[in-house]
Amino acid sequence: MRIPLYLLALLLAAATTSAQNKTNSFEKEILAFEARDKTNPPPKGAVLFIGSSSIRLWKTLTQDFPEYRVINRGFGGSQVSDAIYFTDRIVLPYEPSVIVLYAGGNDINAKKSPETVAADFKTFVTNVRAKLPKTQIAYIAVAGNPARWAQVDKVREVNKLIRDFTATQDGLSFIDVFPHMLGDDGTPKPDIFVADRLHMNEKGYVIWKRVVGEHLQKIVPKDSPARR
Repeated sequence: MRIPLYLLALLLAAATTSAQNKTNSFEKEILAFEARDKTNPPPKGAVLFIGSSSIRLWKTLTQDFPEYRVINRGFGGSQVSDAIYFTDRIVLPYEPSVIVLYAGGNDINAKKSPETVAADFKTFVTNVRAKLPKTQIAYIAVAGNPARWAQVDKVREVNKLIRDFTATQDGLSFIDVFPHMLGDDGTPKPDIFVADRLHMNEKGYVIWKRVVGEHLQKIVPKDSPARR
Protein backbone atom coordinates (compact mmCIF):
# COMPACT_ATOMS: atom_id res chain seq x y z
CA MET A 1 0.00 0.00 0.00
CA ARG A 2 1.39 3.37 -1.03
CA ILE A 3 1.40 6.11 1.60
CA PRO A 4 -0.04 9.42 0.32
CA LEU A 5 2.59 12.14 -0.01
CA TYR A 6 0.81 14.45 2.44
CA LEU A 7 0.69 11.70 5.06
CA LEU A 8 4.38 10.89 4.51
CA ALA A 9 5.21 14.56 4.97
CA LEU A 10 3.28 14.64 8.25
CA LEU A 11 5.08 11.55 9.51
CA LEU A 12 8.47 13.01 8.63
CA ALA A 13 7.59 16.29 10.31
CA ALA A 14 6.50 14.48 13.46
CA ALA A 15 9.73 12.47 13.54
CA THR A 16 11.79 15.63 13.07
CA THR A 17 9.92 17.42 15.85
CA SER A 18 10.41 14.47 18.17
CA ALA A 19 14.15 14.43 17.48
CA GLN A 20 14.40 18.19 18.02
CA ASN A 21 12.53 17.96 21.32
CA LYS A 22 14.85 15.19 22.47
CA THR A 23 17.92 17.22 21.55
CA ASN A 24 16.48 20.35 23.13
CA SER A 25 16.02 18.45 26.38
CA PHE A 26 19.82 18.56 26.74
CA GLU A 27 20.21 22.20 25.78
CA LYS A 28 20.21 23.45 29.37
CA GLU A 29 23.06 21.13 30.29
CA ILE A 30 25.07 22.04 27.20
CA LEU A 31 24.60 25.75 27.86
CA ALA A 32 25.82 25.20 31.42
CA PHE A 33 28.96 23.52 30.07
CA GLU A 34 29.54 26.45 27.71
CA ALA A 35 29.04 29.01 30.48
CA ARG A 36 31.51 27.13 32.67
CA ASP A 37 34.01 27.03 29.81
CA LYS A 38 33.90 30.82 29.52
CA THR A 39 34.67 31.43 33.19
CA ASN A 40 37.00 28.48 33.70
CA PRO A 41 38.34 27.26 30.34
CA PRO A 42 39.43 23.62 30.47
CA PRO A 43 42.94 22.76 29.29
CA LYS A 44 43.62 21.84 25.67
CA GLY A 45 44.84 18.34 25.00
CA ALA A 46 43.13 16.74 27.99
CA VAL A 47 41.28 13.44 28.31
CA LEU A 48 37.64 14.19 27.55
CA PHE A 49 35.04 11.90 29.08
CA ILE A 50 31.71 12.25 27.31
CA GLY A 51 28.49 10.27 27.24
CA SER A 52 25.46 9.38 29.28
CA SER A 53 24.69 9.33 32.99
CA SER A 54 27.43 6.88 33.96
CA ILE A 55 29.88 9.61 32.90
CA ARG A 56 27.83 12.47 34.34
CA LEU A 57 27.59 10.73 37.72
CA TRP A 58 31.31 9.94 37.87
CA LYS A 59 31.84 12.56 40.57
CA THR A 60 35.31 11.28 41.52
CA LEU A 61 36.67 11.39 37.97
CA THR A 62 39.34 14.00 38.69
CA GLN A 63 40.46 12.30 41.90
CA ASP A 64 40.45 8.87 40.25
CA PHE A 65 42.85 9.98 37.52
CA PRO A 66 45.16 12.54 39.15
CA GLU A 67 47.90 11.81 36.63
CA TYR A 68 45.75 13.12 33.77
CA ARG A 69 44.05 16.36 32.88
CA VAL A 70 40.43 15.27 32.59
CA ILE A 71 37.21 16.93 31.48
CA ASN A 72 33.77 15.51 32.29
CA ARG A 73 31.07 16.29 29.77
CA GLY A 74 28.53 13.59 30.50
CA PHE A 75 24.85 14.43 30.19
CA GLY A 76 22.33 11.96 31.53
CA GLY A 77 20.00 10.04 29.22
CA SER A 78 22.06 10.79 26.15
CA GLN A 79 22.70 8.49 23.23
CA VAL A 80 25.56 8.22 20.74
CA SER A 81 23.53 10.37 18.35
CA ASP A 82 23.50 13.14 20.97
CA ALA A 83 27.28 13.02 21.21
CA ILE A 84 27.30 13.48 17.45
CA TYR A 85 24.87 16.39 17.61
CA PHE A 86 26.86 18.28 20.23
CA THR A 87 30.36 17.49 18.94
CA ASP A 88 30.92 21.04 17.72
CA ARG A 89 30.06 22.45 21.15
CA ILE A 90 31.46 20.09 23.78
CA VAL A 91 34.13 18.09 21.97
CA LEU A 92 35.98 20.03 19.29
CA PRO A 93 36.58 23.24 21.30
CA TYR A 94 38.68 21.32 23.85
CA GLU A 95 40.99 19.76 21.25
CA PRO A 96 41.33 16.68 23.47
CA SER A 97 44.22 14.28 23.07
CA VAL A 98 41.90 11.44 24.07
CA ILE A 99 38.13 11.05 24.02
CA VAL A 100 36.56 8.40 26.24
CA LEU A 101 32.97 7.83 25.16
CA TYR A 102 30.33 5.90 27.08
CA ALA A 103 26.96 5.74 25.35
CA GLY A 104 24.83 3.07 23.77
CA GLY A 105 22.77 1.63 26.61
CA ASN A 106 20.10 4.29 26.29
CA ASP A 107 20.12 3.73 22.53
CA ILE A 108 19.35 0.03 22.94
CA ASN A 109 16.70 0.86 25.54
CA ALA A 110 15.13 3.22 22.98
CA LYS A 111 14.76 0.24 20.61
CA LYS A 112 17.66 1.14 18.34
CA SER A 113 19.35 -1.85 16.78
CA PRO A 114 22.96 -2.73 17.59
CA GLU A 115 23.79 -1.97 13.96
CA THR A 116 22.37 1.53 14.28
CA VAL A 117 24.34 2.22 17.45
CA ALA A 118 27.55 0.99 15.83
CA ALA A 119 26.86 3.11 12.75
CA ASP A 120 26.34 6.15 14.96
CA PHE A 121 29.66 5.51 16.67
CA LYS A 122 31.35 5.36 13.26
CA THR A 123 29.75 8.72 12.42
CA PHE A 124 31.03 10.19 15.68
CA VAL A 125 34.54 8.99 14.86
CA THR A 126 34.34 10.36 11.33
CA ASN A 127 33.16 13.77 12.51
CA VAL A 128 35.85 14.05 15.18
CA ARG A 129 38.60 12.83 12.89
CA ALA A 130 37.66 15.42 10.26
CA LYS A 131 38.73 18.19 12.65
CA LEU A 132 40.98 16.37 15.13
CA PRO A 133 42.74 13.63 13.16
CA LYS A 134 45.28 12.87 15.89
CA THR A 135 42.81 12.53 18.76
CA GLN A 136 42.50 9.03 20.14
CA ILE A 137 38.99 7.73 20.75
CA ALA A 138 38.27 5.00 23.30
CA TYR A 139 34.81 3.48 23.63
CA ILE A 140 33.72 2.07 26.99
CA ALA A 141 31.68 -1.07 26.44
CA VAL A 142 27.98 -0.82 27.12
CA ALA A 143 27.64 -2.23 30.63
CA GLY A 144 25.16 -4.82 31.70
CA ASN A 145 22.93 -3.90 34.63
CA PRO A 146 20.10 -5.62 36.50
CA ALA A 147 17.43 -3.14 35.40
CA ARG A 148 17.98 -3.82 31.70
CA TRP A 149 19.35 -7.35 31.79
CA ALA A 150 16.64 -8.49 29.37
CA GLN A 151 18.48 -6.44 26.72
CA VAL A 152 21.83 -8.14 27.31
CA ASP A 153 21.95 -9.97 23.97
CA LYS A 154 21.68 -6.68 22.09
CA VAL A 155 24.22 -5.12 24.45
CA ARG A 156 26.67 -7.92 23.69
CA GLU A 157 26.06 -7.48 19.96
CA VAL A 158 26.66 -3.73 19.94
CA ASN A 159 29.81 -4.24 21.99
CA LYS A 160 31.07 -6.81 19.48
CA LEU A 161 30.32 -4.56 16.51
CA ILE A 162 32.09 -1.59 18.04
CA ARG A 163 35.02 -3.65 19.32
CA ASP A 164 35.51 -5.06 15.82
CA PHE A 165 35.35 -1.59 14.29
CA THR A 166 37.90 -0.12 16.71
CA ALA A 167 40.30 -2.87 15.67
CA THR A 168 40.27 -1.60 12.09
CA GLN A 169 41.84 1.83 12.69
CA ASP A 170 44.80 3.23 14.55
CA GLY A 171 43.85 5.55 17.38
CA LEU A 172 40.61 3.72 18.19
CA SER A 173 40.25 1.37 21.14
CA PHE A 174 37.69 -0.52 23.17
CA ILE A 175 37.55 -0.54 26.97
CA ASP A 176 35.78 -3.73 28.01
CA VAL A 177 34.28 -3.10 31.43
CA PHE A 178 31.47 -5.59 30.77
CA PRO A 179 32.96 -8.82 32.18
CA HIS A 180 34.40 -7.05 35.22
CA MET A 181 30.89 -6.07 36.32
CA LEU A 182 29.58 -9.65 36.39
CA GLY A 183 29.57 -12.11 39.27
CA ASP A 184 30.47 -15.78 39.20
CA ASP A 185 26.97 -16.59 37.94
CA GLY A 186 27.45 -14.45 34.83
CA THR A 187 24.95 -11.77 35.86
CA PRO A 188 25.65 -8.21 37.08
CA LYS A 189 27.07 -7.93 40.59
CA PRO A 190 24.10 -6.57 42.60
CA ASP A 191 26.26 -4.70 45.11
CA ILE A 192 27.79 -2.31 42.54
CA PHE A 193 24.52 -0.57 41.69
CA VAL A 194 22.34 1.98 43.45
CA ALA A 195 18.68 1.32 44.24
CA ASP A 196 17.49 1.85 40.65
CA ARG A 197 19.64 -1.16 39.60
CA LEU A 198 20.76 0.86 36.58
CA HIS A 199 23.41 3.30 37.78
CA MET A 200 26.59 2.39 39.61
CA ASN A 201 27.53 3.12 43.19
CA GLU A 202 31.04 3.73 44.53
CA LYS A 203 31.95 0.04 44.17
CA GLY A 204 31.02 0.15 40.51
CA TYR A 205 33.18 3.18 39.87
CA VAL A 206 36.11 1.48 41.60
CA ILE A 207 35.89 -1.17 38.87
CA TRP A 208 35.75 1.46 36.14
CA LYS A 209 38.64 3.38 37.68
CA ARG A 210 40.82 0.28 37.49
CA VAL A 211 39.81 -0.90 34.02
CA VAL A 212 39.75 2.54 32.39
CA GLY A 213 42.94 3.56 34.18
CA GLU A 214 44.82 0.50 32.92
CA HIS A 215 43.64 1.29 29.41
CA LEU A 216 44.72 4.93 29.57
CA GLN A 217 48.17 3.85 30.71
CA LYS A 218 48.47 1.88 27.48
CA ILE A 219 47.20 4.48 25.02
CA VAL A 220 48.34 7.85 26.43
CA PRO A 221 52.01 8.56 25.64
CA LYS A 222 54.28 9.71 28.45
CA ASP A 223 54.79 13.07 26.76
CA SER A 224 51.08 13.64 25.98
CA PRO A 225 49.58 16.97 27.08
CA ALA A 226 46.86 14.87 28.66
CA ARG A 227 49.31 13.87 31.38
CA ARG A 228 50.10 16.12 34.29
